[in-house]
Amino acid sequence: MIYTGLTGWGDHHSLYPPGTKPGDKLEVYSSHFPIVEIDASFYAVQPAKNYEKWLNQTPDRFSFVVKAYQGITGHQRGEIPFSSKEEMFQAFKESVQPVQQAGKLGMILCQFPPWFHCSKENVQYLRYVREQLVSFPCALEFRHQSWFSAEFKKRTLDFMKNQNWIHSICDEPQVEPGSVPMVLEPTDSNKTLVRLHGRNREAWRRPVKGKSWRETRYLYDYSKTELEECLKAIKKLEKNSRIVYVVFNNNSGGHAAPNAKQFLNLAGIEYEGLAPRQISLFDPPYS
Repeated sequence: MIYTGLTGWGDHHSLYPPGTKPGDKLEVYSSHFPIVEIDASFYAVQPAKNYEKWLNQTPDRFSFVVKAYQGITGHQRGEIPFSSKEEMFQAFKESVQPVQQAGKLGMILCQFPPWFHCSKENVQYLRYVREQLVSFPCALEFRHQSWFSAEFKKRTLDFMKNQNWIHSICDEPQVEPGSVPMVLEPTDSNKTLVRLHGRNREAWRRPVKGKSWRETRYLYDYSKTELEECLKAIKKLEKNSRIVYVVFNNNSGGHAAPNAKQFLNLAGIEYEGLAPRQISLFDPPYS
């Protein structure tokens, strides 16, 4: 089974009728897609009340991919706002607990930075993170090519299987060590995550002058041929993983939602159990 969604719900303007209030967007979003990736949890450990609100705004069969707090994955520059690592992990676990109890936690996504290379020290830290989050389904995403080099690829995948990591497989430009190849091998028989970042090679290397890194890095519109290629690859994953979560992250130019809709049309997928939606004559044609 393939579950498709987007990173966040606030910026996908093509989904929302004019005048939609920010606080109503998640409910409207959940009438289009059955999953969403929460990015806010990366920047700050979210209060439980936020999750409770989001749970109430989504239907029973909706799922969240919660991105791990940046202090957990080593993105945080400077001191973390906690007295210890143990306190940080405890706060994060407590914040996510309502999502798991509601049966709506697809997984926690632990995305490590481009400078997190394959080393004994980093492997030990991955063991520590998995131990801390042992009661949650966790996906692991690398941003350094060394983990999938000829020397380490098999050992990396075996390690992920043994440690119960869900493989977060990326489609992204293949430039320099700070990107990883699309390794089509599930490490969990129940779930696999695929994140489509786009293929903007130049912006992946460096931001466009005068614009932020995020504004340009994910500026990409997948062609129909490229989406067909992705669909073919994702269908291979279904043979060894019961559910494949597909998240479109190419939204610098608003392309994620239309690309996801086109992907679903190509796959012939229609979801049941979404929030009710009023169809408008002016909805954009995604086919």
